Amino acid sequence: MSAAPEPPVIDAHAHIFTRAMPFTDTAWTRPNYDYPVEAYLADLDAHGVSFGVVTAASLFGEYNDYTLAALAQHQRLRATVMLDPDTGPAELAALRAQGVCGVRYQIPLAAELPDLGGYRFRRFVTRLADAGMHLELNLGGDQLAQMLPALADHGVPVVVDHFGLLRSEGGMAGPGFVALLRSLALGQTWVKVSAGFRLPEAELAGYATRLLGEAGAERLFWGSDAPFVGAEDRVSYAQTLETFYRIVPDAATRRAMSDAALRFYFF
Repeated sequence: MSAAPEPPVIDAHAHIFTRAMPFTDTAWTRPNYDYPVEAYLADLDAHGVSFGVVTAASLFGEYNDYTLAALAQHQRLRATVMLDPDTGPAELAALRAQGVCGVRYQIPLAAELPDLGGYRFRRFVTRLADAGMHLELNLGGDQLAQMLPALADHGVPVVVDHFGLLRSEGGMAGPGFVALLRSLALGQTWVKVSAGFRLPEAELAGYATRLLGEAGAERLFWGSDAPFVGAEDRVSYAQTLETFYRIVPDAATRRAMSDAALRFYFF
């Protein structure tokens, strides 16, 4: 009988929330249940995962209060938040000291990006870099194709969510993924192998293999995307782990991904 796979050391992508939190006016869905930090930690413990990264959910916009309270209580967690681009260096430094590692950036697919060469955007990403924080992107393919080259000379680390493919048309041949590969080659970009259940099942292994070949394990992070908003009835935490073991079958590679995520988020 073969031994069970070693679980990841860190889950680099999950969301926590309660029904008391305010939804944005444009929230794409409005969950009518709670997934508090205690439930997330229980899922981690039940599956042998030691550390977690709370990722800002677009549903709640810049309401980061619950995440910050969770960080204050649990040293095994880190987080990203959503922020106004005019946030000043003192607030960024305070957030970094609380365990916030980066800022998540997500806009509707039909929305225009800000002026990427303009002062306001360049000031924002420069302040992130100065604070030792990263920019996390969940964008469409055309948006990624514009954003990633514009970030190349800023010195800010970039993390691209969900294989770089969740919101990108054209799959691995599309403009977003092509831009992602170019950005990976420059050495300041990482990718989350997360939310595989939202992508074509038959293509997941190919996506993972391509990213491993282009970026190496040291630039890939695994994330569950718990609590699987919009897919709660068909996905469990155990299933996200089973998918990870299947699409990245080599245990040493999976461990290298965990080590990379630990370094990135905790050290």
